[in-house]
Amino acid sequence: MKRIFKDELVIKIRELKKKRDAVILAHNYQLPEVQEVADYRGDSLELSRIASKVESKVIVFCGVYFMAETASILCPDKLVIMPDAAAGCPMANMITAADLRALKKSHPKAVAVGYVNTSAEVKAELDYCCTSTNAVAVVNALKGREEIIFVPDKYLADYVSRKTGRKLIIWNGFCPTHIKVLPEDIQREKNFHPKAKVMVHPECLPQVVAMADAVLSTSQMGKYALESSAKEFIVGTEVGLVYRLKLDNPGKEFYPASERAVCPNMKRTTQEKILWALEELKEEVRVSDDIRRKARAALDRMLEIV
Repeated sequence: MKRIFKDELVIKIRELKKKRDAVILAHNYQLPEVQEVADYRGDSLELSRIASKVESKVIVFCGVYFMAETASILCPDKLVIMPDAAAGCPMANMITAADLRALKKSHPKAVAVGYVNTSAEVKAELDYCCTSTNAVAVVNALKGREEIIFVPDKYLADYVSRKTGRKLIIWNGFCPTHIKVLPEDIQREKNFHPKAKVMVHPECLPQVVAMADAVLSTSQMGKYALESSAKEFIVGTEVGLVYRLKLDNPGKEFYPASERAVCPNMKRTTQEKILWALEELKEEVRVSDDIRRKARAALDRMLEIV
């Protein structure tokens, strides 16, 4: 088989994308080579909303499985494919629909709020979805509810609880990548770069969050970096975001808080896999109509608030 070099790959991907009437969406944590060929980059819900608005018939979602499911929920009339459908999210896999039903049964008066980082089946059991950007706003909007279940990330839940003053019923889930960012990592980078602003993701440990100048989602980090007068930033999230931050802010410097903060699932997608996905229109991710309607209701309730 003839070896295809990277520049040839990019040309072939662009040709096939046009032929298939496809759009390529890449999460901020994807490899630089994947972000390079993407039409849009962003966080999970941001990309799914873009998918629902573009006219392309085929959505190539470069991320993890729950993200492609969310795109399918929001645009069931389109073909959503993943270059690597084995790319999952460990946090999303820490809770099942059966787990959530049991939790709701234990707290029958509680309203169930769930992070978008969950499976479609879990979303179908929720009253409200939320993102790391709007979780505080969603919980603040539920002032009339005495009990609030918050799944699956206990560290995002801790952050939301502190910001809202609400005691939440918390699931014991977490992001294995974000917990690799330690307080000593932040302190080390601050010692090296004393003028740098520290921005961290709310999925990080509470001790890390407490050391930040700003606690932000990945899309908010991009905006913060653009608008800030600071020239240096310590980035407490998955290292893939640093590529985009440097690309969008050529006059500024960005330092990953920890080189260990790598999501192996986010790195499974490559240009070769994108090409194969476009050639074969595989692997399709489709949510059943029943699950889709219930999950869509939780997403729509979130969007009504924010």
